[in-house]
Amino acid sequence: MEKPFAITLDVDSSLANHTGSWRVERPKYVNLMPPCNNACPAGENVQNWLYIAEDGSYEQAWRALIVENPFPAIMGRVCYHPCESVCSRGTLDESVGINSVERFLGDLAIEKGWKITQPEERSGFRVLIIGAGPTGLSAAYHLRRLGHDVTVRDAAMQAGGMMRFGIPKYRLPREVLDAEIARIVEMGVHIQLGARVDNVQEAIDDNFDAVFLAVGAQIGKRAYIPAGAAARILDAVNVLHDVEDGQAPLLGRKVVVYGGGNTAIDVARTAKRLGADESMIVYRRTREKAPANDGEIQEAIEEGVVIKWLSTVKHADEGVLKIEKMALDADGFPQPTGEFEDLEADSLVLALGQEVDLSLISNFPDLEVRDGVVQVDSSMMTGRAGVFAGGDMVPAERTVTTGVGHGKKAARNIDAWLRHSVVDKREKPAVVQYEDLNPWYYSDAPHAVRPRLEGARRASNFDEVVKGLDESTALYEARRCMSCGNCFECDNCFGVCPDNAIIKLGPGKGFEINLDYCKGCGICVTECPSGSILMIPEKS
Repeated sequence: MEKPFAITLDVDSSLANHTGSWRVERPKYVNLMPPCNNACPAGENVQNWLYIAEDGSYEQAWRALIVENPFPAIMGRVCYHPCESVCSRGTLDESVGINSVERFLGDLAIEKGWKITQPEERSGFRVLIIGAGPTGLSAAYHLRRLGHDVTVRDAAMQAGGMMRFGIPKYRLPREVLDAEIARIVEMGVHIQLGARVDNVQEAIDDNFDAVFLAVGAQIGKRAYIPAGAAARILDAVNVLHDVEDGQAPLLGRKVVVYGGGNTAIDVARTAKRLGADESMIVYRRTREKAPANDGEIQEAIEEGVVIKWLSTVKHADEGVLKIEKMALDADGFPQPTGEFEDLEADSLVLALGQEVDLSLISNFPDLEVRDGVVQVDSSMMTGRAGVFAGGDMVPAERTVTTGVGHGKKAARNIDAWLRHSVVDKREKPAVVQYEDLNPWYYSDAPHAVRPRLEGARRASNFDEVVKGLDESTALYEARRCMSCGNCFECDNCFGVCPDNAIIKLGPGKGFEINLDYCKGCGICVTECPSGSILMIPEKS
């Protein structure tokens, strides 16, 4: 028996079945900016490498990560992860442990010996980088990948800058630092150590086609504190530098650190590890206003460091400090109270900020210096063509992550300048908001906390405090990512479309919409977990 004609009819043979003509709006797949990517000072495509890691493709994820940042094992330890503070997952339960997964991938790369292939291209250009800290090494890495011959010069006898001489070993083990620097050297970057540059002009005259200034802030700011002749006052930067060189200063049993930044925290924790019975921080403002990372503050307290908030040092003498208590005024600013107390102290360490040694550009009139930093344009070029600057030398936040980002940006602009081209600056997509997501698809999955040593035990040596995640936990963290604003091929749209208008293009290729049949009902948008489909007005 033949089937009724209507059933055997090919739907494509009748324009009456092309229901797309009913639409006033149409769905559109979009790639929006995830909050984590937007917040990363190094410009990492966080969501991308997390997505790749979700199925255990760790080497592929690592290679996607190092497109932007050559130091995942380092950054997985010292970055204060602003990406996590804006993570949409934090509104649902807890932020994704992005920094933990980054460290896992970085450590795995070191363990497995993954290498970066040297670029085959040779541009013929030579670039000099002054400073082997995070900014300079990042620039060297990216410039080398772009085919340039790169030389890095640094006054120190070991590379790493403030990563080595400003961050203690208990936060950044030196074998990790050395391994990631060695990978850059293996790419063909020439690092000349003990090679202080005293004059930028001489460097320019040394047959280099471009110069990048990346000197770190390694000079402690001076502050006048009335003191007796026998008072022992030291500089925080010098203390950390001497400890790294194996020449730890004698701080005594009772140590007071004056300041509220990360360097102050590092010195106070270091003093405990050097044998101080009492290590105290004196800071003129409250904990909420302290520039130090709050997690570092908490770790210091757990290790027995005492912090006197709303206090200033008024006078230093042998074995004793005079401290004045402060009080907040109506605007929240600390004001002196006239109340004093004496503290026993064998030494006072000043941690009131750092400055850059700009002597190498003192006879270089083309460079504008304002408030102790070099002024640069949007391409990071100074007032002298071919001379660029970044990191601590320019107005910016002074962190390793910011420095790495500056190095990448400078490298791309130096490359463009050398080739007489322009950097491809694509329009930045809109940042996706939590309200654009459909979080009911995601079950509660609390953040996995990285294990750490117990406070008193860890303060007795320089062993690493925070441990990394194992593979199963790192995989769990990667899978907590909600892929904000970007399709991860969950097939929801394909399954709920009443008109079968969604076409699957294959793994990794996403979907497209058959507009002949899409009525613009918007169900796909409503059911998209990641907010990666928008309704747009129908074209007239």
